[in-house]
Amino acid sequence: MLPGRVTVGGLVLAATLPIVFLHLRYQPAVTLHAGGASETFKLSDAMVLLTAVATLVAVRRRGTRDLRPGPTVWVTGLLFLGWIVLATFYPLLSHRSYAWKTHLVTAAEFCEYALLAPAVVVLLRRRADALLAFAALLAWTTVAVVIGVVQWAGWTGLHGWGRGHRQPSLLGPHEFAALSALTLGAGLVVLVLRVEERRVRAAAWVATVVGIVGFVLGGATAGIVGLVPAAVLAVWIAVRRRTADRRVLAGALAAAAVASVGVVALRAGDFGEFFRFLGLRPLNHSSSTNVQTYPQRTMLAYIGLRIWIHHPIFGVGWQGSNEVSGFGPELLAAHARFPHVSASSFPSAQHPYGVQILYLQALDDLGIFGFAFLVALIASALVIGMHAALRAPPDAALAATFGTVWIVILLGFWLAQGLVAGIPLDAMTWLAFGTVALRPYSQA
Repeated sequence: MLPGRVTVGGLVLAATLPIVFLHLRYQPAVTLHAGGASETFKLSDAMVLLTAVATLVAVRRRGTRDLRPGPTVWVTGLLFLGWIVLATFYPLLSHRSYAWKTHLVTAAEFCEYALLAPAVVVLLRRRADALLAFAALLAWTTVAVVIGVVQWAGWTGLHGWGRGHRQPSLLGPHEFAALSALTLGAGLVVLVLRVEERRVRAAAWVATVVGIVGFVLGGATAGIVGLVPAAVLAVWIAVRRRTADRRVLAGALAAAAVASVGVVALRAGDFGEFFRFLGLRPLNHSSSTNVQTYPQRTMLAYIGLRIWIHHPIFGVGWQGSNEVSGFGPELLAAHARFPHVSASSFPSAQHPYGVQILYLQALDDLGIFGFAFLVALIASALVIGMHAALRAPPDAALAATFGTVWIVILLGFWLAQGLVAGIPLDAMTWLAFGTVALRPYSQA
């Protein structure tokens, strides 16, 4: 036990959060070679494994009773992860080239990050543990937002994108926006569920403001698809539980609207190019020579859809859609379908790009069975979270609402991100899955 009633496990999890929410380029790392494959072991891997060790120690002492509220999450999660591992082997039965050793390593790393889900349930034993985790999330988001604001003002350090553009901060633009959205969501949940502690509510207001700014600076339009319904869901839960007045509820919806409008304004240039792609505006030289975000994503989705149509049952194997043997046969049709998209936008051996949509890549790589396990995992987490959010006592409802709102937010972000192992979005997602199963913790 540590001073302030924070447990060692709670301290470990709180210390892990900033590290797993940090881009690989800023982490110390070593490259390991074995059996013809290589793996970069980074600081975030070490912290995730340390968290897993703390979880195992806690389970050994107290048993598995903390995990009992979320059995379907653990079962469907294991089925999904197990299918990913299996999908690194069955492509060997085909005649396509497939770098199974490399992909087995990334599958292991993807499974490694899943350990964060049970860690949340087991390590956040006390209220002080949960408050420390919330403080760590808020503090790290604030640091990221300050850096993002400086980059937006013109500082090009830390790979800034230049004045007036979306910014990467410490994570990359997409995941900077995702981290900010989770912090914004946490702030809104605390406010609409009327947590009475003054310091927690004050932190929630800070989280809301910081989250809005970071969400806009990250400029991830896919995030809007998750943030808006998540804010509506939080308000609906608050109405059902009768915990907040109309001004607070309206403010929560307004916060989501302001954040969304800010992103649309920041990405106006990209939308303009997309309108050219759709034929609503005349094409220019840049449209056909440079990589344009939305036209490229549309073309990659088309390639991904064709991959699944040709491999509907088992897919092309874990990460197989990133290999030339996976996307190569579809390039001719893609060039014919999108003649005005720049040549540099198409995937190649040097620039695989990937499908860049989680759900479509799950179909491509894992087939209909792997996709079904993914849907089952998401659905089970939402069912468990919603049941507790509406019917559980206040502490359990608060945690379940956090997790449910975060999952809905992240479902939007995964519309513009493929399956990549060891990235901050992986950590955010598994932490959200764990949070829906978190139940009342001791005050003592």
